[in-house]
Amino acid sequence: MQDEKAPFSARIKEAWQETVKILKGVVLYVFGGIAIGGFIHGYVPQGFFEQYMGKDNPFAVPLSVILAVPIYSNASGMIPILQVLVEKGIPLGTALAFMMGVVGLSLPEAMLLKKVMTWKLIGIFFGTVALNIIILGYFFNFIF
Repeated sequence: MQDEKAPFSARIKEAWQETVKILKGVVLYVFGGIAIGGFIHGYVPQGFFEQYMGKDNPFAVPLSVILAVPIYSNASGMIPILQVLVEKGIPLGTALAFMMGVVGLSLPEAMLLKKVMTWKLIGIFFGTVALNIIILGYFFNFIF
């Protein structure tokens, strides 16, 4: 952190360096999300997702959360994928549950949490977050 008495130009320089650092960390995820979204949009048939994750399947929301766990991304990288999934017929709540699962329940996150938590606490954390994501997914599917 910069000293409060530092000149304005030095604080601007530090802010710019932090901005570049953050962009470097996010840009690959955004482009990866765009690439995956483009692939899904161009090559996956229209009814494919509706068949397995449509409103008719009562297990679509929990399934989307389970499928999200092995994927590691951030919210910025998931937005293009989310957009294409909704365009392909997945209900909004199911798609949001998938996105929240990717961001909040990834396996790499569990490995990082293992450094400061026991497996029991990690299990409670994942269970609580997964349950709330599923509830929100069903809620959004019901509303929209």
